[in-house]
Amino acid sequence: MKKNIILISSLSATLLFILFGVFFNDFLTNSFAIIVDAIVSYFGWFYILGGFLFLVVCIYLGFSKYGKLRLGKDSDRPEYSTRTWIAMLFTAGIGVGLVFWGIAEPVSHYETPPAGEGLTAGAADTAITSSIFHWGLGVWAIYGIVALCIAYFQYRKNLPALPSSVFYPILKNKIYGPIGKTIDSYAVFMVALNTSVVLGMSAIQLTSGINYLWDVPNNFATQVIIIAIMTVLFMISTSSGVNRGMKYLSNTNMLLGCLLIVGVFLLGPSVKIINIMINSTADYIGTLLPASLRLETFAENPWIENWTIFYWAWMCAWTPFVGSFIARISKGRTIREFILGVLVAPTGIAIVWFSVMGGSAIHLIREAGLTSLIDIVNTNNSAALFAFLDYFPFSSILNIIAVIVITLFFITSADSVTYTLSMYSKNGDANPPNRLKMLWGVLFAGGSIVLIMSGGIEPMKNVVIAITFPFYILIGFMCYSIVKDVRKKKLTKQSKQRVVPIDSTAEKKVQVR
Repeated sequence: MKKNIILISSLSATLLFILFGVFFNDFLTNSFAIIVDAIVSYFGWFYILGGFLFLVVCIYLGFSKYGKLRLGKDSDRPEYSTRTWIAMLFTAGIGVGLVFWGIAEPVSHYETPPAGEGLTAGAADTAITSSIFHWGLGVWAIYGIVALCIAYFQYRKNLPALPSSVFYPILKNKIYGPIGKTIDSYAVFMVALNTSVVLGMSAIQLTSGINYLWDVPNNFATQVIIIAIMTVLFMISTSSGVNRGMKYLSNTNMLLGCLLIVGVFLLGPSVKIINIMINSTADYIGTLLPASLRLETFAENPWIENWTIFYWAWMCAWTPFVGSFIARISKGRTIREFILGVLVAPTGIAIVWFSVMGGSAIHLIREAGLTSLIDIVNTNNSAALFAFLDYFPFSSILNIIAVIVITLFFITSADSVTYTLSMYSKNGDANPPNRLKMLWGVLFAGGSIVLIMSGGIEPMKNVVIAITFPFYILIGFMCYSIVKDVRKKKLTKQSKQRVVPIDSTAEKKVQVR
């Protein structure tokens, strides 16, 4: 019983909340909507300030003298190539969200910008920059600091691969007791509930897409079939292990994503896209500090609450799993390599993605009069990407690629979630048994089907945001914990300069044996 306390408690809590969402839908909708409104209204400043401070801590650790420390022994080297590593961390993180919002978010900001009048040239520039801000350094700093902390204490301190291990400098051996188990169970519950919601949302998006493209019925039966297919695929992937299924699918999906981007770039307003990319990059860098700390103090504009604060709260729900998975694939890298990879690479991808996709969409609205795209975003943003691609030559090919990319992005995300939660359920075992992965996979599928059937997807989103608020506070203690630990020890010459070479005599002895 003790060995599986994390599994039993988190599984029970997840099932309880899903059933609660089915049988007490209205109560859940009303009560948690009030809670979320209160959190956003009274603690919005905390989300904004926290996100900025997490970024500062990441930069400090990456570019100070501690950036030379390796996540592991000083002789360890990365298990994966940089290309594969970036593909895996990106596809396990926010790849599916980026595809979903690549058109919908810039168009929404173009119509209703954070400041000023909508549907103007200024609003168009702001729309791309704001979208990049929400998917760039800020959100990856939240992911990155959790991932760095877990990797540091797992590989350098030889502690279990669990969120509670990060608090060892504060709690000491209490991480093995009730306090530590509570932290781990809470993290698993938070991610499991969120995954059921996101699986349901992904099924709804894919159903809307194939309905728009091929007139397949957009109903509950189709959504169940899609959930079943995606579940089987990600369970096959996760059972094959990180070094096979996840690795190959991530590389394949990045190639397909690049193919989609290149196709839109070549078939769309190429010169305009280049201008947008250069301008958006400059605007993003120039406005990063004020945007990171921006709060509406006197203006009655809910944009910050509806977008930035909502994003920071929503992304927080993914941090335990994204952090643990990135930690799993980052052993052997220095802290500086880690920070550069986790912050810069995904931000660069976001700049390219929104400049090409969002920039092209706004260009079509402004220059080609495709105002119907605004209506589609407002009424059914799940179909926005497909409606956008339908305007281009070879649209059928582009839409097929888009469907495959969305499917593979979700499979890789679900694969990494299943692996991470199974690892937690096995007390940090880096090679959890497949039966645990199957258990979580079935729970995700069943939970999402039940939530769709009961109309509980939207209410459960508020539940997820509400229950993740305490974890945002825990991330602050994680920052304190890792800074405290790295600063109390002097760097060895080994860490500062080079790796100690292998003793050739010892190597010969091993060969003789």
